[in-house]
Amino acid sequence: MFTPKIPPPDTAPTPGTSLVPPLTGLVHLPACTCHHTPTAPAPVPAAPPARPAVQFTPGSLVVAAAGGTAAVLIIGTVLVSMLLAVAITAASVAVCAVVLRSLLNNQKGH
Repeated sequence: MFTPKIPPPDTAPTPGTSLVPPLTGLVHLPACTCHHTPTAPAPVPAAPPARPAVQFTPGSLVVAAAGGTAAVLIIGTVLVSMLLAVAITAASVAVCAVVLRSLLNNQKGH
């Protein structure tokens, strides 16, 4: 099921032949019927660059800088608030442990 299906040798094309038969016997009509003599060929337009260059205007640079600054400030605020929440939780757990320890020690003494 997963083996490749290779055509039999008699139907496989040889490296020197083409799968498309050549076109023969076709007659092409001229593009126009006027009888003028062709002049110099038209100039070939330059090919567009494969990738257009990105050009920043001063306004777009300001917007990009402002967006980056806002992202850094928002992410920083979220991370600092999470760290603060962990620190407050750890401190409250430590205070609870000290209070419970003192209560348990007071019961043993009485």
